Amino acid sequence: MTDVTPSDRESESVTNGPQGSRVHIPIHLRWGDLDALGHVNNASMFRLLEEARLRAFWRPEGGFDAPSTAIIGTELVSGTDTMAVIARQEIEYLTPVPYGRLPLDVQLWIGRLGGSSVEICYEVLSPSVAEGAETAVQITYARASGVMVMLDAATMRPRRLTETERAAWEPIVGEPIQFGKRR
Repeated sequence: MTDVTPSDRESESVTNGPQGSRVHIPIHLRWGDLDALGHVNNASMFRLLEEARLRAFWRPEGGFDAPSTAIIGTELVSGTDTMAVIARQEIEYLTPVPYGRLPLDVQLWIGRLGGSSVEICYEVLSPSVAEGAETAVQITYARASGVMVMLDAATMRPRRLTETERAAWEPIVGEPIQFGKRR
């Protein structure tokens, strides 16, 4: 658990902390994300991670704010010449995620920059601020990692990461996720 202050609870941001630089993406839960046991369904967790990944790495249209890591789909990284696909994804559930009105704090960073791939690491935490409070102790609900591979859209073959991609993503490179002991 980590003490945090109320800054950026509703907007994407890149922050430097004791674990290094991370992209913070607030993700609101929907009632439909819950299962019959009253917590976020395991399949819904993949959708939450997908939403966070898209907001962290794809540039929005229409002048919306985005973190400095959001460069895919811009004139810098052609959205028509490149496809980004997920080759692998793993989640470690630490404690059930209950429904709440405040957004979850999904933190992302790069665990490894490869030749054509990027290991994206995630931690899904409770809201950064409790309702009516100045600070909150955050609970880590889940940890995850996934490998995103950049493909040439014409050939569907992996292509090398560009200098623009490396420059945008190197500031958030940190230690990869260390999953708990597998049973």
